[in-house]
Amino acid sequence: MKKLLFIMTLATILAGCNCEKSDEGKPKPLVIDNALTAEEKEAGILTPEVMWKMSRIGAQTLSPDGTKLLYAVTQYNLAENRGISFLWLKDMATGEERCLTDNSSTNHSAQWLDNENFAFLSNRTGSSQVWAMDIEGQNLRQLTSFDKDVEGYGIAGDHAFYVQRVKVAPLKGVDKYADMDKSKVRIYDDLMVRHWDYWDDGSYLHIFAADYSDGKISEGVDIIGADKAYDAPLAPYFDTAEIRLSPDGSLLAYTCKPLTGTEYALSTDSDIFLYDFATKATRNLSKEAASRIDEKFVGYDKYPVFSPDGRKIAFRSQRRPGNEADQQRLWVYDLDTDECRYITRNHDICATEVVWDGNEAMYFVLPWRATHQIAHIDLEGNLKHITAGDHDINSFTMAGGRIVANMNTISKAVELYDVDVKSGALSQITDVNREIYDNIRFGKVEKRWIDTTDGKKMLTWVILPPDFDPTKKYPTLLYCQGGPQSIVSQFWSYRWNFQLIAAQGYVVVAPNRRGCPSFGQEWTDQISGDYSGQNIEDYLAAIDQVSEEPWVDKEHRGCVGASYGGYSTYYLAGTHEGRFKAFIAHCGIFNFESMYGHTEELFFVTNDYGGAYWDEDNAVAQRSYANSPHKKVANWDTPIMIITGERDYRIPYSQSLEAFTAARVQGIDARLVSFENEAHQVFQPQNSIVWNREFFGWLDKYLK
Repeated sequence: MKKLLFIMTLATILAGCNCEKSDEGKPKPLVIDNALTAEEKEAGILTPEVMWKMSRIGAQTLSPDGTKLLYAVTQYNLAENRGISFLWLKDMATGEERCLTDNSSTNHSAQWLDNENFAFLSNRTGSSQVWAMDIEGQNLRQLTSFDKDVEGYGIAGDHAFYVQRVKVAPLKGVDKYADMDKSKVRIYDDLMVRHWDYWDDGSYLHIFAADYSDGKISEGVDIIGADKAYDAPLAPYFDTAEIRLSPDGSLLAYTCKPLTGTEYALSTDSDIFLYDFATKATRNLSKEAASRIDEKFVGYDKYPVFSPDGRKIAFRSQRRPGNEADQQRLWVYDLDTDECRYITRNHDICATEVVWDGNEAMYFVLPWRATHQIAHIDLEGNLKHITAGDHDINSFTMAGGRIVANMNTISKAVELYDVDVKSGALSQITDVNREIYDNIRFGKVEKRWIDTTDGKKMLTWVILPPDFDPTKKYPTLLYCQGGPQSIVSQFWSYRWNFQLIAAQGYVVVAPNRRGCPSFGQEWTDQISGDYSGQNIEDYLAAIDQVSEEPWVDKEHRGCVGASYGGYSTYYLAGTHEGRFKAFIAHCGIFNFESMYGHTEELFFVTNDYGGAYWDEDNAVAQRSYANSPHKKVANWDTPIMIITGERDYRIPYSQSLEAFTAARVQGIDARLVSFENEAHQVFQPQNSIVWNREFFGWLDKYLK
């Protein structure tokens, strides 16, 4: 259920690649005209339709000399129900910008080859392949022409890697019985049979090591192994940032979890591997380090990053197996000495998005008090906060003594900013949605520290409607975060957008209850094994204390949430003691016992519930199952909307069906909204519009 920053980028790319093809198999050009109408300008209110007119900035990368910036922008055509990604170039000295690709294909994942040329992924031939061009948008050439899509790549020196899907296991009926070619059957002997939004068909993403010469990437060698039934990069997000070439291209570091079956479903034990192009040998750096120091490296080890001299590798490691929300510790492996050092040992923080600053220090993104900042740390563990403020820095690129950050707030979608590393000052350098901000009014965001029932302070965002009048009363929503270990930060979402909700006349109360990271690992850990406990008290403390404001309409309060937030909604529906007049649960956990058997990554429910439901001697697990929302359903007495995606295998749609059945059999006003072509989130443009219309229609019916 984890909500990762990477999901936002992945979703943009996937939605942008949802293309129609011409008779020749090439993508059909997509016309983009997202100017606001006269009516939208006059109203000045953020609506779902206006939101889908916004341009979405993706990944960014500075040229090696820091003088030029490449970044991706995705735009959508709502009527066509699809989007397209463009590559833009910005001259950092003059500020001049120009688009280097047109509307005939989706282009993304740019990587500089030198200061004048760059590579990128494009589907312009109908297949995703690696291309290159120069900074004038000329000298277009194709670097790969494989018979399969390239799903990720990297180039350095005389070597490259690329990621492709490989058929490994015969899991389909036709794989086993060639004479039964019309049979539609899958045959499994072990877990996992499905993951996130797809069934295991016996094919997996593998890394291929290749030569790069004469402007071409050659056919590579599968360094994972043609018979290995696991993914690198890891499923289900397939983040190519888990793979890195050394600066000179001689070495390739990557993340892999070399496990299969039930062991794979129960474990988070991924390792950092190192492939040598010269010797063709592969080392497991995690296991080598574990043999020399008092550290087992049995949790996630991910995201290797080479130092500029290629002799050190920074990576993130989680100590506890099976706990995907464990602290993300920063380690450095020295390839010359084989020493492995825990850099953030003395700090109760998580380190993400690591970039080397020379060979002896690093910058990284630091989740901090419900925001995301840039911080700096040297190899001795001396930590310095670089930026501050109520914003989310999602990622950054650094070259030529310059840092450019990808940043957003609750009130502003992603733009790119120059970062002054001495003062931490941020200067906006893109403005892709100027028309929106010039014509649409946004509500005020308040930052409050709520008193919890156990004597602590909890950061809570309160988002007020545009044109807020403190003499009026407003219907008010408690927002329940998913994850459960994810931050209610200064995020801008195209699915759960606080400003969009506020624009429809609602006050939004969004607490960082127990389990939300960036407040220390103890705060994050508390929720595991205690879903029905302190974090529920945190939710009620937030809505109760904000409700003391004279502008909160206590008779018209609602509760909404997705994933773990959907669980929270279901649980509160049976325990809220009349606080709420409407509920909305999106892809929520309803029945802990069936959830254990229906989900796929068993390490998550094993860790967070405390164990399996049949483990009767496990007190933590038995308390969890005893407090499953379905056991409180007899107390339900409030209208509830239930939303699900039929391709959701993390919290399968069957959970939503169980909840809807329970509501209707008891005569409770309920509505089920089921998207047949969506999974855990709603990505398709027109589906999103329908989602929002149903969402606000339900709230308006009961709270206005």
